[in-house]
Amino acid sequence: MDIYNLTTITEFILTGLSDLPEVRYPLFVVFAAIYQITLLGNGAILLAIGTEKKLHTPMYYFLANLSLLDIFCPSATVPKMLQNLLSEKQSISFVGCVLQLFFLVALAGTEVFLLSVMAYDRYVAICFPLRYTLIMTKWLCVQLTAGTWAAGFLNSLLHTVFTFRLSFCKSNRVNQYYCDIPPVVALSCSSTYVAEMVLLLEGGILGISACLITGISYIYIISTILKIRSAEGKRKAFSTCASHLLVVCLFYGTTIFTYIRPSSGHYSLARDRLISMLYGVITPMLNPIIYSLRNSEVIGALRKVLCHKMCFTK
Repeated sequence: MDIYNLTTITEFILTGLSDLPEVRYPLFVVFAAIYQITLLGNGAILLAIGTEKKLHTPMYYFLANLSLLDIFCPSATVPKMLQNLLSEKQSISFVGCVLQLFFLVALAGTEVFLLSVMAYDRYVAICFPLRYTLIMTKWLCVQLTAGTWAAGFLNSLLHTVFTFRLSFCKSNRVNQYYCDIPPVVALSCSSTYVAEMVLLLEGGILGISACLITGISYIYIISTILKIRSAEGKRKAFSTCASHLLVVCLFYGTTIFTYIRPSSGHYSLARDRLISMLYGVITPMLNPIIYSLRNSEVIGALRKVLCHKMCFTK
């Protein structure tokens, strides 16, 4: 990052919600409520897994990491968005934009890798149930989790460096409600070829690899489930991965529409903002709901915690 960048632009204007001044207060209430629900929902999942010994298994260990990501990811963008909804000048400092983009890309990347690890965990559980505890050891779970977080943050560091080493002198108006790679790169007045190629090649290779691991795991899972003769056996086997499969579809669906699409015209910009909100704000709120509604063990653990708290207060 050179001095030219710092002296040319000291702040960015986030224009993602600037064309909706008449509804900014209702939007503040809605997004504040969604953010609180996200924190409470994912916090409840973490509390249930942490306090219930029956949930100290690889599947719930990975779920706890997913809940952490779903707390951190909206926390990188929503507080600043709420602040800007209450202020006339919807700005973010240059350093603030760098940090926001870094953590957002890092956490989103970590979630991509974590979802593939969770798919592999379900593959081992359903396809090799008798060897599950021998394969998915505690040490392997720690290694896989550490690998996902390290890969996500190293990947983000690379993209952040290549993005902010560009020269920004055309405009400082980011056409989004947070700092992300495509709208920030679009402001550069220098060649963006290297930054775009790094995003396409390195991001594409890692993303496709994680997607392939997830897809291949579910091909084997579905194939194994179909071979089970009893309907009850099929139902039980499918129920162990249904929540994760739904979360994967929701995450990849919003991510693909956010980053892999042609963009032109006012309609496209409005659509991109809506999909970005689904991806960055709504999905982290839905994940704990999906897991808790479809998982009797999580519901039981939450009830036990609530009952204990209520009985203790009495």
